[in-house]
Amino acid sequence: MTAIIFTALPEEHIDAIRLGAPDSNCQTPERMVATGDLPCRACLGQIRQGESALLVSYRPFRHVQPYAETGPIFIHAEECGPYDVAQVPPAMLGSTDYIVRGYDAGDRIVYGTGAVTPTAEIVARAQELFERPDIAYVHVRSARNNCFQCRIDRVG
Repeated sequence: MTAIIFTALPEEHIDAIRLGAPDSNCQTPERMVATGDLPCRACLGQIRQGESALLVSYRPFRHVQPYAETGPIFIHAEECGPYDVAQVPPAMLGSTDYIVRGYDAGDRIVYGTGAVTPTAEIVARAQELFERPDIAYVHVRSARNNCFQCRIDRVG
């Protein structure tokens, strides 16, 4: 069985956004007060109702290319700390299901790997995908809107 880790956004990227750096669409982050619980892609926890949040456009890929989807994400407006990898799956995955999809080392979708997966089965699905040598990493995305939630990587 493959050991996996749920990976949050890189801290240096989050720090830059919080200091006003442009997002993936070259726009200034939008500050807001959460009107309900929102998934934070920085700590992989929840931004609770009434807390300050930033809404930004994010592209979870190294380079712009046809498969490099860009979409909206939320992060805590204030430092929230790194994700505690002991939690599997992370607290921010509060929906009943998600799209779990494999990507190759060139950041391309590996066709046939995407599936709407019950939240309780995400770990097993990722481990199954990592049995394939062509899978470099896995994305967890919203099953309703396709928004990026987090990345899953092999450990070791």
